[in-house]
Amino acid sequence: MKNKEFISIAQVAKLLGISRIAVYKKVKKGQIEAIRVGKAYAIPASNLGNILATSLTEKQKTQIEEAVAKTVREYGETLKLLGRE
Repeated sequence: MKNKEFISIAQVAKLLGISRIAVYKKVKKGQIEAIRVGKAYAIPASNLGNILATSLTEKQKTQIEEAVAKTVREYGETLKLLGRE
């Protein structure tokens, strides 16, 4: 699958940091859109942004929220000034 319009299950698994089996399960549940090509699946590269956006773990979401809160706490005034420009 060298076509740049599609990516393989293995490539998605590597990007998400999960097993190929976990990606197959997400495809079967309809959480990841894929088309069947023979015995393999091809995932449209155009869906990659959606896949990455919806696959954050709770721990990752918490880390992001904490980082944003810390940034706002430490640089809130500066952010307000930059927002006015």
